[in-house]
Amino acid sequence: MLTFLLWCLLFLLCWPLALAALLLYPLVWLFLLPFRILGFAVGGALELVKAIIFLPARVVRRIA
Repeated sequence: MLTFLLWCLLFLLCWPLALAALLLYPLVWLFLLPFRILGFAVGGALELVKAIIFLPARVVRRIA
């Protein structure tokens, strides 16, 4: 909701810039989508490495 209100304010102050932002937003979102997917993949890989490193400690803690 806040984003919409800021866009309305921008539209009142400078409508060509607001319309350009409205038209370019989907293109920017599509351009950044692969980086978001890569971020999820790297985050998942790091979580897997963390789980493998902490596995011996969790096993020892459960036994003791």
